[in-house]
Amino acid sequence: MHDQTRIELEAAAFRRLQQHLMQERTDVQNIDMMNLAGFCRNCLSRWYQEAANERGIDMDKTEAREIFYGMSMDEWKAKYQTEASPDQQAAFEVSHKTAG
Repeated sequence: MHDQTRIELEAAAFRRLQQHLMQERTDVQNIDMMNLAGFCRNCLSRWYQEAANERGIDMDKTEAREIFYGMSMDEWKAKYQTEASPDQQAAFEVSHKTAG
């Protein structure tokens, strides 16, 4: 496989993951993703920002999140984010102790 084809396939897979998380599974909370997979939407937006910065594109966290989320974080939180339960918070603490 040519490098350009691989890059295009990876980009398509990323766009599909983004669509899945941002349009089809808005019910899945970031804390649940962190607890189960060790990353969330914010991580994906940070990786996007880091890739841009590595290529000399000036992008801050807020801008990267707006690009990834398709809206501001305030809008996303108001529409989709729920308060983390004590169980979710406890699982997060445990997962971060073992990951660190």
